[in-house]
Amino acid sequence: MKLNNPDYEIETRRVFDQAPFIQWLGAELMEFSPGHCLTRIPLKPEHRQQDGFVHAGVQSTLADHSCGTAAATLIAANERVLTADFTVNLLRPASGELLECQARVIKQGKTLTVAEGEVYTLSRTPDSEQEYQRKLVAKATVTLAIVQLG
Repeated sequence: MKLNNPDYEIETRRVFDQAPFIQWLGAELMEFSPGHCLTRIPLKPEHRQQDGFVHAGVQSTLADHSCGTAAATLIAANERVLTADFTVNLLRPASGELLECQARVIKQGKTLTVAEGEVYTLSRTPDSEQEYQRKLVAKATVTLAIVQLG
């Protein structure tokens, strides 16, 4: 992957910290590096649908924004990323204490970038308060347009 902004950390944090909907959801930027991003949402009752599972919209939003954040680590200072298309495959009903997304850029382009996100639920194991059991619950492919500012 080609890094286009030596100050990418600032842009990456901006993408995450200045998104009101993402803040409202309670999403947290756990770690990132060029082309990669790890995010997490501590789950609340408001994140669940009528049967108690994590709502598909919450899973999709976390995957979309995480992939966008991974892509934002690679753009120039005068560029932004906007989702052009995304597909989310929901693999199983999601329930747990945390929702986590690992996102990575799989194709970096000049006008379009493609990223993948894997969404997991994390639940504490019965044996330990510190250990979590992870289950893959969704997989996303996100195509992002690279747009110039101004």
